[in-house]
Amino acid sequence: MLEVRRLSAAYGRHPALNDVELTVGKGEIVVILGANGAGKSTLLRSIAGICGGLVEGEVMLGGQSLFGQSPDEIVERGVALVPEGRGIFGDLTVRENLILGAYPARARDGEAANLDRVMALFPTLRERQTQMARTMSGGEQQMVAIGRAMMSAPEILMLDEPSLGLSPRLCKDLFRNLSQVKELGIGVLLVEQNAKQSLAIADRGYLLENSRITHSDTADRLTNDPAVQAAYFGAGGQATGLAGTPSTETAEASPSAPVTDRPVHRRSAEQQIGGSIEDLVSIAARASNSALRKSSSDITAAGTRLASDRLAVVLKDIETAAKAARSRKPRPRRQDRMPESRHAVDDVPDADSPVPVIEVYRRPRVEVYRRRPSGQFEMD
Repeated sequence: MLEVRRLSAAYGRHPALNDVELTVGKGEIVVILGANGAGKSTLLRSIAGICGGLVEGEVMLGGQSLFGQSPDEIVERGVALVPEGRGIFGDLTVRENLILGAYPARARDGEAANLDRVMALFPTLRERQTQMARTMSGGEQQMVAIGRAMMSAPEILMLDEPSLGLSPRLCKDLFRNLSQVKELGIGVLLVEQNAKQSLAIADRGYLLENSRITHSDTADRLTNDPAVQAAYFGAGGQATGLAGTPSTETAEASPSAPVTDRPVHRRSAEQQIGGSIEDLVSIAARASNSALRKSSSDITAAGTRLASDRLAVVLKDIETAAKAARSRKPRPRRQDRMPESRHAVDDVPDADSPVPVIEVYRRPRVEVYRRRPSGQFEMD
């Protein structure tokens, strides 16, 4: 069993975790729910020994302390982390990525058995063992990341936002595979934004808000909790405080909802508007379409007036140009000019007429020389 006691973490003067306590049993799926920035990823990194901040507290696995151990020693003890973003080696094949997961000494003897177990869990990987990992889809790469972590024969498997960027169909397949991992006797600590699907496969859950655990309960009770539904399922109703911590009005309306004595510091956008953001967008879209239909006749009339004004301007320009052409003095034709007088008045161009420019080109002279047999040259 994994036990976390009074775990705190801070980046400089900014606390990320405050006295967090949780447990994960063998063959149990535990989900951690919370908003962005609540400290969920920091919690997993602190347990795995890769947190960049100052960490204090206690992490126990099977009664033995993991706190202060190096990341590779923690993996050797049986805790594996699948980080956010997967972190696979794109230029290696699927099989090579999986084999790298068996590097710990605890997993080397059972490498073949673990590989068969991973291939049975993810049949797609068996078909694509020789494929380069970077050419695979996001869901397939997530399978590689989970399979690589399982190759280390972990007792506890931690996953940070495994469904991030996956389609709904791939999310469904992912959570079904995690249920199969549970059946293998591996404890799963899952950080996930998809509260509905993660609680559907979980045994228990924790609500992490503003660096603290505000509530914990079984997955079924959390799913049916009105406060959790309003905060994570997009349900309408009265606004709540922190996720899992309803406001005074919600607590009175629902006595079964969990209440803590911790003051409310932050509310989500959906909580502040008292409904779903998607519903608000739909209402705004319908109002916008209605306004466009009402103003269509006005827009058409305005367009007609604008076209008429432009036509009037063009006609005026044409009329002005025609008047200018009629008032201009015609130039004499070539046969009307007097060839005997170069200074005839009619030969003088108008002041308004452009002065002609005559360009004179000289034909180039090309000299060709031929060589005689005697070695002399003669010009043609």
